Amino acid sequence: MGSLHPVAEWIVSLLLLAGGFFTLVGAIGLVRLPDFYARLHGPTKATTLGVGSVVIASMLYFTLSTGEIAITEILITAFLFLTAPVSANFLAKAAMHLNVERSEETRGQPWEQ
Repeated sequence: MGSLHPVAEWIVSLLLLAGGFFTLVGAIGLVRLPDFYARLHGPTKATTLGVGSVVIASMLYFTLSTGEIAITEILITAFLFLTAPVSANFLAKAAMHLNVERSEETRGQPWEQ
């Protein structure tokens, strides 16, 4: 394994920092937001970007250091970006069917009751 070009190291480092930041914001949102519907946004939006950034940084690092395309990381990223919104949608619909309580701070109606 060879060493990376300094610009590539900076890009990988920035992607890792961005991934850590988005994951932290998602975790704080999960703890701080008032009800289930609002908390659903933390892990599905910010954390998806965070994990996606980390996996893309890994893909970039291993592709540039070994010279081979990192197929595993590409598949992980595609799977993550496809399944996170779908699972969040299923969770929200299940919560609406179960009439999960909303806080007064949450705007909008799930559907007419």
